Amino acid sequence: MELSLAQRVSRIKPSPTLAVTAKAGELKAQGKDVYSLSAGEPDFDTPQHIKDAAIDAIKRGVTKYTPVGGTPALKKAIITKMQRDNALEYKPNQIVVANGGKQACYNLCQALLNATDEVLIPAPFWVSYPDMVLLADATPVILYTTAETRFKITPEQLERAITPRTRMLWLNSPSNPSGMAYSKAELAALGAVLRKHPQIVIATDDMYEKILWTGEPYSNIINACPDLYDRTVVIHAVSKTYSMTGWRIGWACGPAKIITAMSDIQSQQTSNPNSIAQVAAEAALLGDQGCVTTMVEAFKRRHDNLVADLNTVPGVKCLAVDGTFYAFPNVEGLMAKLGCADDLQLSNLLLEKALVAVVPGSAFGSPGHIRLSFATSDQVLKGSVERIKALLA
Repeated sequence: MELSLAQRVSRIKPSPTLAVTAKAGELKAQGKDVYSLSAGEPDFDTPQHIKDAAIDAIKRGVTKYTPVGGTPALKKAIITKMQRDNALEYKPNQIVVANGGKQACYNLCQALLNATDEVLIPAPFWVSYPDMVLLADATPVILYTTAETRFKITPEQLERAITPRTRMLWLNSPSNPSGMAYSKAELAALGAVLRKHPQIVIATDDMYEKILWTGEPYSNIINACPDLYDRTVVIHAVSKTYSMTGWRIGWACGPAKIITAMSDIQSQQTSNPNSIAQVAAEAALLGDQGCVTTMVEAFKRRHDNLVADLNTVPGVKCLAVDGTFYAFPNVEGLMAKLGCADDLQLSNLLLEKALVAVVPGSAFGSPGHIRLSFATSDQVLKGSVERIKALLA
């Protein structure tokens, strides 16, 4: 008898970014000198004081179960961080700590969405948003953007997309993959639309808030529209800010009713986040923040150099971005020059012939683009552009 799987499995696809990283790893294992610009994680080591806190936790025997939604100490550190950095006030029952920001996003969808619901997702989007919505039986509704709006939705576009079935809006600023950030004024304009539709919950993914160089202080939609506090869920993690991707600690702050439901789901899913990693995350949030400044300065320098170099490649148009560690150039001209039908074929060609690993923009809902991570060395970035030029030649 042939085994059958749940129907929900057919709704989703494996992560394209992980697939590219895996394929690049296979080529490296064969001895190929692959330049990988696909992974979405800082290349810096976790700062020493954070690692020391984890080592001390092991020595002290902090190796048992913790409360499902996070230790009181870590929740207190998150409250301090949200007050200090975001001017937002939360109580412990408004916070749930998860196994990375990804689990927080997933649990929010599970706690909030039903089969008749629609979720608005601006494109380009982080690859997991639509699949998480589908796994919650709801319908993703994609709001497409272009370079002309710097890959950001407009209030008019948002208003047109809202229906009586709209239950949630995803916001991600600065954005993975576009690197663009909404200004406080732009968020206020979106908030003016959302204010008219009280059934909509706003999910703001603030993973890259510290990796920003616009000159304007970071704002999320609650900073711009304080009256939306009671229906906004803020999702964050230590992964990108402190180079702690493998530690798997993220959190969500929001209305107690939603947060409690997310914690209940987690109790039947994974139980508590790693006890040792929670201590490390506490040290990250409360310790010296100079390590963050050092990393952001490096990312900004790499960004400036990479964007300038990419714009010397025939057929490539790359905007300067506001933050993150991604560039998101338009490569339609490059596709034409290399005879590629789409960005997926181009990405495969770059990996197989130029040994440069990138992620196709269609994975993020923006065909004709590619995402390049500059969370790697200056040598690799410069060499990657040279390889692409050599392939053209």
